[in-house]
Amino acid sequence: MRLLFVEDDEALGRGVVAFLRSENFTVDWVTDGETALEQLAEPYSVIVLDLGLPDISGLDVLVRLRRAGNRTPLLILTARDALKDRVSGLDLGADDYMLKPFEPEELAARVRALARRRGGDPSPTLSVGSLTIDRNGARAYVDGRDLELRRREHTVLLVLAANAGKIVTRQRLIGEVFGHDDEAGPNALDVYVGRVRRKLEPNGPRITTLRGQGYLLEP
Repeated sequence: MRLLFVEDDEALGRGVVAFLRSENFTVDWVTDGETALEQLAEPYSVIVLDLGLPDISGLDVLVRLRRAGNRTPLLILTARDALKDRVSGLDLGADDYMLKPFEPEELAARVRALARRRGGDPSPTLSVGSLTIDRNGARAYVDGRDLELRRREHTVLLVLAANAGKIVTRQRLIGEVFGHDDEAGPNALDVYVGRVRRKLEPNGPRITTLRGQGYLLEP
């Protein structure tokens, strides 16, 4: 899952980003509202938004992105504990709300839940034939065999499995796997797809490369 994290507190931001990346999220971190709105031209699974930003308020960001038709699941993260702030955020289009201070494990769990609901499948597991993916634990198994996937390999497999039988374009897969600060060569995606393909062998679903189109996990 690719996540946009909007938070101006440097110390908090570094800690949260490090934890989320350890939980297999691809995280883009920005520290102000205008940059967040510019960044939302790219696809994200979930947005985590602080309200107290240095330029425009998080609520303004929320209003502008919803008016623009952006329906990405959004979790408000803030120190404001007044009831009216929580009600305003939810009424303006937020999907969830967390108060600071918070436990990063809970934040990760809430983000995963939002991403699952966006995909139309709230289950913590996803199965395609002999393949079973544990979305919460970021693990995958073929007939009970742990594939021992690394973070980006898991993201590749999860996106393909969630769209089993459908073509996933290279552009979409690159957007899910790599953050805007990641240095990825022109063949980086092919490397990760190749690793996943080998780990699925011999009795897992097959990944087919469709030249000029993308990839397909055969159901």
